[in-house]
Amino acid sequence: MDDRNESKGWNPYIAGALTGLLLIASVWVGGKYFGASTTFVRGAGYLESTFSAERVARMAYFVKELPRIDWQWMFVVGIFFGSLIAALTSGTFRSQAVPSMWEQRFGPGRLKRGVVAFFGGAIAMFGARLADG
Repeated sequence: MDDRNESKGWNPYIAGALTGLLLIASVWVGGKYFGASTTFVRGAGYLESTFSAERVARMAYFVKELPRIDWQWMFVVGIFFGSLIAALTSGTFRSQAVPSMWEQRFGPGRLKRGVVAFFGGAIAMFGARLADG
């Protein structure tokens, strides 16, 4: 396992504290908690509405939660760019299809890793949506 770049990463306590302060500021300034799972559903609805706006308009969920690009969508985009900037500035960025820990335990197979990652993400998203998060 390659530990050369592990010491260059952000301190998890400082990153966690900054995230907590960001959450407090989000509720104080905007009156809303930040999250990501609703954004993916809205994004799918937004994409689908480009093909069939009438169908999306009839869906009960989208009557309540309009598919649009809003602050929460921008927050999710910011997560991507913020993590990219953090990895680049700390010198820990690397593109790797199969992480070292996975390869040691389960082998170098990309397909197996992709299938497990897809289903793990689907289960996590299902749980988040079930909890209305």
